[in-house]
Amino acid sequence: MTVTVEELLTSEINQPARYLGNELGAVRQPWDAATVRWVLTYPEVYEVGASNLGHIILYNILNAGPRQLCDRAYLPAPDLAAKLRSTQTPLFAVESRRSLTEFDILGFSLSYELGATNILEMLDLAGIPLTWQERATSSELPLIFAGGQTATSNPEPYADFFDFIALGDGEELLPEIGLILAEGKTNALSREALLLDLAQIPGVYVPQFYDMAPDGSVHPNRPDVPPRILRRVATPIPAYSIGLVPYVQTVHDRLTVEIRRGCTRGCRFCQPGMLTRPARDVEPQQVVEAIEKGMKATGQSEFSLLSLSCSDYLALPAVGMEIKNRLKDKNISLSLPSQRVDRFDDNIADILGGTRQGGLTFAPEAGTQRMRDIVNKGLTNEELLRGVKTAVDRGWDKIKLYFMIGLPGETDFDVLGIAETVRWLSRECRIDGRRRLNFNLTISNFTPKPHTPFQWHSVSTTEFARKQKLLREEFRGMKGVKVNFTDVRISAMEDFVGRGDRRLAAVVRRAWELGAGMDAWWESLDKAHKAWTVAIAQSDLTWKYRQVESGEWNLFAEKEVTPPSPPQGGKFRNQEEGRNQREDFPQSPPPSISPSPNLPLPLLDQPLPWDHLDTGIDKNWLKLDLQKALAAATVPDCSFEGCSHCGVCGTDFGHNIVVEPLPIPPFAGEFVPNQERKQRFRVWFGKVGDMALVGHLDLVRLFDRVFRKADLPISFTGGFHPNPRISLANALPLGVSSTGEIVDFELTESMDSQEFRAKLVAHLPPNIPVYKVEAIDLKAPSANQLLEAAEYLITVAVAGAVAENDESKPENVTPVYVAASDQWQAWVQAILEAEDFWREHTTKSGKTQQVNLRDRLQELEVVDCQSADSRNSQGKAVLRYQGSCRSDGNVLKPEHLVWMLEQVSHQEIQLLHIQRSQLILSYG
Repeated sequence: MTVTVEELLTSEINQPARYLGNELGAVRQPWDAATVRWVLTYPEVYEVGASNLGHIILYNILNAGPRQLCDRAYLPAPDLAAKLRSTQTPLFAVESRRSLTEFDILGFSLSYELGATNILEMLDLAGIPLTWQERATSSELPLIFAGGQTATSNPEPYADFFDFIALGDGEELLPEIGLILAEGKTNALSREALLLDLAQIPGVYVPQFYDMAPDGSVHPNRPDVPPRILRRVATPIPAYSIGLVPYVQTVHDRLTVEIRRGCTRGCRFCQPGMLTRPARDVEPQQVVEAIEKGMKATGQSEFSLLSLSCSDYLALPAVGMEIKNRLKDKNISLSLPSQRVDRFDDNIADILGGTRQGGLTFAPEAGTQRMRDIVNKGLTNEELLRGVKTAVDRGWDKIKLYFMIGLPGETDFDVLGIAETVRWLSRECRIDGRRRLNFNLTISNFTPKPHTPFQWHSVSTTEFARKQKLLREEFRGMKGVKVNFTDVRISAMEDFVGRGDRRLAAVVRRAWELGAGMDAWWESLDKAHKAWTVAIAQSDLTWKYRQVESGEWNLFAEKEVTPPSPPQGGKFRNQEEGRNQREDFPQSPPPSISPSPNLPLPLLDQPLPWDHLDTGIDKNWLKLDLQKALAAATVPDCSFEGCSHCGVCGTDFGHNIVVEPLPIPPFAGEFVPNQERKQRFRVWFGKVGDMALVGHLDLVRLFDRVFRKADLPISFTGGFHPNPRISLANALPLGVSSTGEIVDFELTESMDSQEFRAKLVAHLPPNIPVYKVEAIDLKAPSANQLLEAAEYLITVAVAGAVAENDESKPENVTPVYVAASDQWQAWVQAILEAEDFWREHTTKSGKTQQVNLRDRLQELEVVDCQSADSRNSQGKAVLRYQGSCRSDGNVLKPEHLVWMLEQVSHQEIQLLHIQRSQLILSYG
């Protein structure tokens, strides 16, 4: 059954374009031609999910497979979720608009410990039972699976909710799953038999075929499944990154291409670095071709090169410069995620930014050298200073730094070292030798992760709060520094769930029932934390949560030492001397740290809930690396130095693939905006169908992308941020359709109007029709300056005459007085004969004034009328009016006309539909 989405997306639904599935690059496969029908569901709001690279890649790969159909679904915002429940409408896939229950398989991305409550919300909205046990006897319900970092790391807290888990990279794994599903449908296999076949695929974990032992470990409950499940590893394919271009602005509103998958730096806190080994560099030519093709295909103005550590892609300066040279006339910018500050140099600075210099982010992680050695960061103070100084010399005046607190072996000395590091950098890195460098700091709370050397460490949220207080005091009064702390409650919930076993499934479900959801969003945090707290209290696991609050044990113990003495007897926060004498606080003795005498070493040999997952990392190597951490000993990066014997490299997972540095092409020059104005075209166009739900700013971005895709010679403005000369006459309100919009374009070259129109239409969506293109004198006023009036067709009814969603069933209609056709005529005539309709108006500056709306009305008539004489009639009227629509604020809105109707009718009037039929220009 197809869901009538337009009836759901009424005026109270925010950002309705999220749910349309009409983006550029959306693939609409014929439903009946597909053997296996997938939905990739991202359990976050659309703006987050639609820009996720893994989501895009797998969507493209599945739709490229024979007889495979892949649609998408996202977590609806609370307003639509409430409407789905109130109207008993199931959650739907955005392209086919079919209920999720009509598909064969639903895949969820589980990339965050607290994302499971969002998954339960989506399953419930879709009308799908939450656990595999409840679904086991049904042959009609789709298979439910999860993939992603958290699912690969430790799926046990969520095992009850999924029929299977996909471990590791999905590019090769998901097509293999699709083949088994197609064969199973052909042979009419039962749900259990189908899952048994899937369990034979390396990388597929079927929780119902495994049981948890009393010690938390997991073992097969039948002989025909593997005792350990292998993590899958695939080679990145940049071409599959090119795809969806949403109309609404997303959190990563750019083309993203992966240049390196995996990281071998060996940071001991970093789960992605352990779970993505070996490191695999992408061939530079593939990257360059994907970017060049992708920018042309998508019309994006920015691209990003993605890796856990982009700076470790040694060909980065050459690849970035080659792309920058090829696209230098397109006003394109390059951004990179957080980088290794020790590799940041002039060559990397050369390729960043464009006309819009982006931000710069480094992650020192800790404030003292000893702590950076404990976590194996591989960064010295000298390298940190050199990288930040390079950024300042190349024009950055603000830098973002990431730090963590609560790391194993950390003392208050190390915590305060974060502030001392920032103070030292601020002193040493002055802009032009005078101006202060601004810092934006994010200080997060360390939470131990499975499959890392620190997975046995215990943290204390009480200590987190105390250390945050220390830092807040230390940063107080420090100029040019903005500090953001991760909420301790989020860290507590992450740690409680992230290293849990199957017993937590009941807690996760209960937390969702109590209102947890979108737990990482600050506006949801209070509600989510309360729900989790109650759910834990109602379980038999309160002892476990108390350990998270107070700390169970520490890998280190601190001996008594003389406390650090600040110079000149001042407060520690005022220390201003010394990094050139010794790397960290030279006038203070370092704390003496040794392995804790109470460290329960036998605990390292106890089973863990994720031991049955074969990620390639040898558990004994993790123990050995932990001992090195106790001694603050570092391990080199095996991509560039000797093998560290972690256990990954071999037949199952492959080996590191490192591309050597390439010669850097000569710089062809920065983009110089072409400000020539050779020709202006005025275009009359429409905004109909589902495009009426795309907002004004999104429409402006759409035109920009269309011009890039069509390679039309648009003229640019000047200044630091040149923009294309695209000028819409008037912003159309969200949800209003139109057949009379006007936009002006200025070009750097003369073109035939028919050629211009053909190129423009070829790249516009079907629901943006072009009616007329006219060449305009360059000296003529803009359409916005000439705009005088607008003509509208509005559909109205007396309140109660029409039920919600236009349903005219008698039981849905409140019995009120309904206007007959002659009554509508009388009301219209009364408005036309009146001399004034005074109404209070608030200006943009906040001032109130009385305006006569009648002066703004030029024409008004009844176009169509439906009386309510029969039970099936709805008593609606279609009115046409023409009113002021000027850029100085002299505007007669449809809502104003409805208000005038209410004044003469003494009835409440509903505004059911608005269409703007034309904008009227005054040429003098």
